[in-house]
Amino acid sequence: MTGEASAVDLPSFDDLVAAHGRLQGRVRRTPVLTSPEFDARVGRQVFFKCENLQHVGAFKFRGAMNALLLLGQQVQQQSAGGGRVARVVATHSSGNHGAALARAARELTWRCVVVVPRDSSPVKLAAIEAAGAELVRCEPGLAAREAALAGVIERTGAVVVHPFDDSRVIAGQGTATLELLVEHPILDVLTAPVGGGGLLSGTAIAAKRMAPTCKIVGAEPAMADDAARSFHGGTRVGMAGSPATIADGLRGSIGVRPYALFRQWVDDVVTVSEAAIVQAMRVALEDLKILIEPSSAVPLAALIDGRIGKPGDRIGVIISGGNVDLSVCPFLAGNIR
Repeated sequence: MTGEASAVDLPSFDDLVAAHGRLQGRVRRTPVLTSPEFDARVGRQVFFKCENLQHVGAFKFRGAMNALLLLGQQVQQQSAGGGRVARVVATHSSGNHGAALARAARELTWRCVVVVPRDSSPVKLAAIEAAGAELVRCEPGLAAREAALAGVIERTGAVVVHPFDDSRVIAGQGTATLELLVEHPILDVLTAPVGGGGLLSGTAIAAKRMAPTCKIVGAEPAMADDAARSFHGGTRVGMAGSPATIADGLRGSIGVRPYALFRQWVDDVVTVSEAAIVQAMRVALEDLKILIEPSSAVPLAALIDGRIGKPGDRIGVIISGGNVDLSVCPFLAGNIR
């Protein structure tokens, strides 16, 4: 997958600022937590932007709502010109983006259809349905998801809101970092998990304008390392099939727009083991007193392993989500009654 970056539209810092204004009153301004225990554990001062406390339990609501608000403006303009537009949106998602788009659609009175892989978390699928979306199941893997989504578009005429390869979505995701840097403007490193790359690329846009010397580091499961291979190899590569990582939200391949933004603004992408991810979930519960999903734990695992920053650094971390299936949580399963 090469040569796509030059032909796509990329969001700017001004787009993030506009998204932040647009989202006022519609998203939660999530808290920033600190933990002396975690700081002592990693030898760094760490600031956690807790998007696990966002609507639908994930940062994804920011991007989905921003995209739908912009689509709503387009519909109004077309309607004023005498056109008729079906208010239907569709996407593919392993869970959190689908739930976010479904909730945003419900609030703004759009119909929503979400294509979901059969190996998605039951908890996340239940959240999508509870928000009122139609579920369309498909086989795991990006190719199957895209094929099923094409069928939905043909059947419904839906407008696609891609989970990460959409400039409106990336701009919305970047508002979490904008908020973090307003509260804590002096950071040496900012880190976030990487799946499709929408969160980290939005983070990079915000940070490189607001804190130009801050390094941007992505963290990814070693079992789903397409972003790391793309970043270090200089060519965007995809992920075949559905990786067997516990971090189900990071199984997607890095998108065209995120990869182009990575090449401009990201300083490094590191990987961590499955065991380190599980241990980081446990540490988050012990030190921060919050239960986070495996995808969120990936940058914490990299910090615990000493892969991000250096001793004494001030580190910002985007905690991406908190939607955990307690029945299969590695250190809780079997203890639930």
